Amino acid sequence: MSIAENIQSIRERMARAAEAAGRDPREILLVGASKMNDAAACRAAVAAGIDALGENRVQEMTAKLAEDAYTGAPLHFIGHLQRNKVRQVVGKVDLIQSVGSMELLSEIDKQAEKLGIVQDILLEVNIGGEESKSGFPPEEMYESAEKARTFPHVRVRGLMTIPPIEEEPHGNLHYFAKVAQLYVDISRNLYDNSFVYLSMGMSDDFEDAIAAGATMVRVGSAIFGHRQYQQ
Repeated sequence: MSIAENIQSIRERMARAAEAAGRDPREILLVGASKMNDAAACRAAVAAGIDALGENRVQEMTAKLAEDAYTGAPLHFIGHLQRNKVRQVVGKVDLIQSVGSMELLSEIDKQAEKLGIVQDILLEVNIGGEESKSGFPPEEMYESAEKARTFPHVRVRGLMTIPPIEEEPHGNLHYFAKVAQLYVDISRNLYDNSFVYLSMGMSDDFEDAIAAGATMVRVGSAIFGHRQYQQ
């Protein structure tokens, strides 16, 4: 199937999941996770009406920006961001989804100040407590979100999470539900209900994420095909 056909299929599945949960499918955005896919694939996704494209790697994103790969759709950074690469991302993307430490948040704020902008971000929740993943521990999420309000050159738009790999079907539902509750509580109590993005769910579990309340899903292989990793 073509990228356009895959996107149509994903949207139909998103709509069914939303309707089953009593939600409006139009409130859920589809981000194409375009890691290891070329500029032509990105352009095809844009032409097919993808809501946004998301990149994991700074070097790859920079190269594709030079090829105008993302023209016509918002660009998000969705991977682990090292502090020494912040200047290559701030101001180049519409949303940094993966802000999982105060040190990274501070670096983003400094770079945004230099550019005279306010950078939109999401706070990443390490909901599974995995050492291999970045993100704020869930028990520190409320305090961290409160501190994030003090940075004048960033705007927190919501939360993002990558749960552990599922060991059984629907195994991440309880993780998604916990993050959704954090999202509601923090938005209501700290941000005057201004949160708009709850980013969770990928190719294998986005329907469960939608059932739990996701407003944004990040889908890669189900749109672009399985990635060919170099050995």
